Amino acid sequence: MKVLVTGCAGYIGSVLTRQLLERGHDVRGFDSLNYGGEAILGVASHPRFEFVRGDLRDVSAVRAAVAGVDAVTHLAAIVGDPACAQQPDLTRAVNRDASLALLHLAQGQPQVRRFVFASTCSNYGKMEGGGLVTEDSPLRPVSLYAELKVEIEQALLTGDFRQDFIPTALRFSTVYGLSPRMRFDLTVNEFVRDLVLGRTLRVFGEQFWRPYCHVEDLARAVGLVLESPAATVRQNVFNVGDTTENFTKKMIVEAVNRALPDVAGRVEYVHKVEDPRDYRVDFTRIKTALGFQITKHLSDGIREIAAALRGGIISDPDAARYRNV
Repeated sequence: MKVLVTGCAGYIGSVLTRQLLERGHDVRGFDSLNYGGEAILGVASHPRFEFVRGDLRDVSAVRAAVAGVDAVTHLAAIVGDPACAQQPDLTRAVNRDASLALLHLAQGQPQVRRFVFASTCSNYGKMEGGGLVTEDSPLRPVSLYAELKVEIEQALLTGDFRQDFIPTALRFSTVYGLSPRMRFDLTVNEFVRDLVLGRTLRVFGEQFWRPYCHVEDLARAVGLVLESPAATVRQNVFNVGDTTENFTKKMIVEAVNRALPDVAGRVEYVHKVEDPRDYRVDFTRIKTALGFQITKHLSDGIREIAAALRGGIISDPDAARYRNV
């Protein structure tokens, strides 16, 4: 299968690109390289990888990228609440308008059979009561980032597409772990960085819940959907993660202390009565329907990030290139 990966130089996309090549697929990467191209240097000379640099808003560049591929995995976006809030007009143009254009362009190309859209569990916003939310729970997006993800999901799940076009939405958990395009503006990665480096970590709203998943497992879910029976994934949505990996921020701090008992940093909790995002997620559907299981747990991610910092592999974790804002 020849797969287009939009956002191939991003935090998840650079991992997905490598995994798809390892699974024997041909990969065409598409990225604007706003954060540089170093994340794909390791695959740049691979015989089954080709790269197209372009902006998702450039119709001619996107059309060229889609030409001749069998599947599209759409990860490219302005990612995260802070980045979207900082540039709302750009966010709407990229995350909504260009994404819808890509979806309809793909379904209009007879050779494109699969379309996987990277959505987010933050679509759930704030859960009611103490239960777990499922794919059928009400969506209550509280940020521009999530609002636009919901719009694309609705277009994908309810659109009138040709019968052999297989679009699927994946609601990703909050991601963590090592990636060729590393980020330290993510909760787990940030907590490990600050505590390992002996800083004071300020934790806001320590009691609120979210699900977490390692970047390698999120990428694996995309590959799994591409290779799953059409009837199982067509115009379907799956939460991606594991039900046991729902944590509060305080629980993450405690996990860091257990995994790294020698960390020198200290923690200050800044209590918040209200947080618009507070949800625990059920991941039964993807496990039952597709057999998906995570291969890495929170403690694994904590240890690998700490090792990279302590070993000097990441020498300047405060650099701007490690943040999306």
